[in-house]
Amino acid sequence: MRDLQSCSGFMGALTPSATLAISAKAKAMKADGIDVCSMSAGEPDFDTPEVIKEACIAALKAGKVGYTPASGLLELKQAIVKKFREDNQVETTTGQVVIAPGAKFSVFSAVAALCGPGDEVIIPAPYWLSYPEIVKASGARLVAVETSADDNYELDPAAFEAAITDKTRLLILNTPSNPTGAVYRPETLRAIAAVAVRHNVMVLADEIYEKLIYDPEFPHVSIASLSPEIADLTVTVNGFSKTYAMTGWRLGYLTAPAWLTKRIVALQSHSTSNPTTFAQYGALVAFDQAKADVERMRRAFAERRDLIYSLISAIPGVKCVRPQGAFYIFCDISSFGLGSEEFCTRLLEEELLAVVPCWSFGAEGHIRLSYACSEENIRKACSRLAAFCANLSARN
Repeated sequence: MRDLQSCSGFMGALTPSATLAISAKAKAMKADGIDVCSMSAGEPDFDTPEVIKEACIAALKAGKVGYTPASGLLELKQAIVKKFREDNQVETTTGQVVIAPGAKFSVFSAVAALCGPGDEVIIPAPYWLSYPEIVKASGARLVAVETSADDNYELDPAAFEAAITDKTRLLILNTPSNPTGAVYRPETLRAIAAVAVRHNVMVLADEIYEKLIYDPEFPHVSIASLSPEIADLTVTVNGFSKTYAMTGWRLGYLTAPAWLTKRIVALQSHSTSNPTTFAQYGALVAFDQAKADVERMRRAFAERRDLIYSLISAIPGVKCVRPQGAFYIFCDISSFGLGSEEFCTRLLEEELLAVVPCWSFGAEGHIRLSYACSEENIRKACSRLAAFCANLSARN
C-alpha cells in the first residue's frame, strides 16, 4: 500500500511563511502575559478609513451579499481602470482587470497562469518570501539574482539580462520593496524594460506599496507606463491592504494583457470564485473618498521611517540603507557571526523582541523590522535591539 504521507504535488511541498510563524509566536507570548515587542508583521496599525467601512455597511444593509462575476464587480473594475490611468499612466480596460481575494492571490494566479514545469522565473534578491513558494507551486524554477546595498537593492539590468535563458518566462519586480524599502529609480526601470522587451520576457510588477513613498527624489513609477511594448509584457498587481489599512478585507487586483487575463479569470473561477461582494462595495469609495486618510497614514509612516532609521543606524555592528518606501527597514547583522534565524530566536528569547529573519527572503545575515506601529513601540524595539547587540559584542 502506498504511503500517502510521502506523496506531494507542487503545492504540497511549500514552506510555511516565516513572517506569519514568528508573528504567531509573538502573539502567543503576549497572550501569556509576556511583554513582547513585535516588529514582524507587515500590517498597518491604523484602522480602515470610516468612509470605506460605511460603504461596506451600507452594501450589507442593502443586501449586496450575492455572487459577483468571478473577476470582480464591474463598478470597482471601472474605478480601477480610472486609477491606473490617472495615478500610474497605465492604460487598461475592465476586461483586463481581475479583482482577487488579496494581492497575494493576484500574484499567485498570474504566475500559475503563465508558468509551469521547465519554465524559469527571475526574482531579484532580497525578495518577499512568498515569491519563491508561489513559483514552486507553479512547477517553475526560481532564478535569484543578487542585488546590493551599494545599488539601493535595485536589480542591475545587465545582471538581469545575463540570467535570461530560453526557459525564462517572467521577472518579478517589487517596488517599493518588501523587505528592503527600496524604490526603483526611473532610469533603472527603463533599462530593465528594454531588456524585457528585447528578450520577450514578461514582468510582474508588484506595486502594493506604491502610495507609501517618502522622498521626492524617489517617485513611484509603474514599469508598464514606460512604453507600449513593455505594457504588452507587464502584469501590474496592487491591492487595498497596505494603502488603505484593509489587510483583513482581502482585496487585491491586477491588470494584464488580455490573453493572460482570460487564463487568470478561468483559474480564479475554479479556485476562489469572486472576492467578497460587500468588501468590494467598501473598496469602491477608496480611490476618491479616502485620499486624506491615505496621506495622513503616509505622513505618519514617513516620520516613523526617519525615527527608526536614526535609532538603528546608531547601533554598532548593524548596517542599514535608509528605506524610501513601504514600512520596513532591512538590516545587515552579519557582523555578529550568527545566522538570521538564530539571531532572531535569541533576540525574542533574551530581549522579547520579535523581528523577521531574512534567510527566507534570500538574504542570510539580515533581519527585517516593520515600523507599521507606534513611535513608542519603535523606541522600545530599538532599545531592545541595541541591548541585544551590545551583549553579543561583549560576549565576543
